[in-house]
This record gives sequence, structure tokens and C-alpha cells, in this order.
Amino acid sequence: MIIKAATLEAIRTSFSKLFEQGKTAAKSQWKRIATYVKSNAASNTYGWLGKFPRLREWVGARVVKDMKEHAYEISNVKYEGTVGVDRADIERDNLGTYRPIVLAMGQEANDHVDRNVFALLAAGLTALCYDGQPFFDTEHPVYAEHDGTGAATLVSNIINPLVTAGPAWYLLATGMVLKPFIFQEEREPEFQSIIDPKQDTVFMLDQYLHGVRTLRSFGYGFWQQAIICRDALNEANFEAGLLAMQGFKADGGDPLGITPDLLVVPPSLRSDGLSIVGVERLASGASNPNYKAAELLVTPWLG
Repeated sequence: MIIKAATLEAIRTSFSKLFEQGKTAAKSQWKRIATYVKSNAASNTYGWLGKFPRLREWVGARVVKDMKEHAYEISNVKYEGTVGVDRADIERDNLGTYRPIVLAMGQEANDHVDRNVFALLAAGLTALCYDGQPFFDTEHPVYAEHDGTGAATLVSNIINPLVTAGPAWYLLATGMVLKPFIFQEEREPEFQSIIDPKQDTVFMLDQYLHGVRTLRSFGYGFWQQAIICRDALNEANFEAGLLAMQGFKADGGDPLGITPDLLVVPPSLRSDGLSIVGVERLASGASNPNYKAAELLVTPWLG
């Protein structure tokens, strides 16, 4: 059987549509905790300038305050996923087995973002953020002056840092302009095909190739918008996280006005999370002071 060019083009078009259907059908959680940044270069440098000075009454000339700049660079990474369609399957009109594969490729384009964004939480105890410290750390420097000079006070965004045995849970502030994590993308997932029978892959492997290509990366925003705890998820530790985040200050001592609003847990802590923020009354029958204090997000990506 001679495979006509029109047949190959029809297969390419069909697979491309299936890929888009898989992307559309996929449900994502990353948007809840990460800010999307469109990139137009191999890497982006995020020069965090600290908190902008408070407004003051304008008397005389403006008072210009220099900000301490932090160079934090996120480099884009190239990712791909490819499936080979055997020439014999086309000749036998046996393409139905490829339909779920291509749909899954579309879903994976979204799952890849979820997987990598939530991996930032698990890696946050060692991966560095803009101030040169691990994102979750007990020694984040906060300086006495607005320009990042003066004596440094060391601040922690880890609750009970000496306890490391239990599964980690997280309290995040996601209602600000920038969310705690960054999803940076230079090229959206693009479906590509090799259907020219003169290509080496067809001649040597007897396959037509269909695949996905994307350039993207992932990184950290402000550490002040997140806490981690590997101790028990109970009322005392949850409230300690609330108080810690609400008390975070910028260089110079200005309150950041952070309001934590999202409790992120792995499936193993779902019941504990519901008992903290999901029930109106405690086991004793008393009113639960933390009911709806934060939204509960249970994610399989924490494992």
C-alpha cells in the first residue's frame, strides 16, 4: 500500500487536534500558587528591589531612596515528548491505539507544569531564592534600612524547624500581585510532526514521528509568602504559621501586610487539613476559630 501525502497530513491534523483536546481537558493546580511570566530570552533576571518606600508628604524635592537589588536568574529549559507511529499501522489503518497516547501528551503538557511547580515546595529547603538563602530557611536577612543596609535581623519561615519527621504542609499567601512561585515560559507546548517519507526516521526506523516541544522553567518569588512545617498539622502549629506570616516585615521595618490564604497538603494530610480549616466546630463541640481561615488545597504532586 502506498501512503499518500494527503493521508499523512490528515493524520498530522487529527493528532494535533487530539493534543489540544488533551490540554484543554487537563485540570491544573499550579495557577493557584504560581505567577505566569512570559519570557522572550534564554533566561530572565528578576531584580527584586525590596518593598517600595512608603508614601510621604511631598514637601520640597522628592526624597530618592536607592533600593538594594538582588539578581535572581531563571534560565529556560527545553523539554520534549515524542511518539513514533509505525508505518505498518498506517498501512493497516490501525491508528486507534495512538489516540489515547496523543491525548495523554496534551494532558502531560499541563501536568508537567503542576509537577514542577509543586516540586518547588519540596525543594525549598535547599534551593536558593532571591536573597541567597534557601527559600525555606531560618536565616532570611531583613535589614534595618529601606535600602537593604544596616543591621540584619534573621527571620524564619519554617515552623518548628527542629522537627523534620512528618510530611510537610505549607501555608501560602496567594492573594498578592505576585504569587510565591514563578512559572516562566519562553515557548508554549508546540505539536510537531515529521511526515515526509524522505526523512531518515521514516527510511531507517519505518516510523513517522509526532512530538511536543516547549521551553520553560520554574522558580521562587518572595519567601515571605510561604511557610513550611514538618511537625503535626494541628491548631497550634497552624496558628503559629498565621502569626509568623502576618508579622513579616520588609527592609526598614514596614509591615508587608501579608494575609495567608491557602493551606497546601499532600493527600496523607487531607483529614488533618479539613479538621483545621474545613469544619465549623471542633471535636469538643466548641466553635472552630480557624474555620475557613485558609482554603485547603490537597495536591497529589506532593506525594
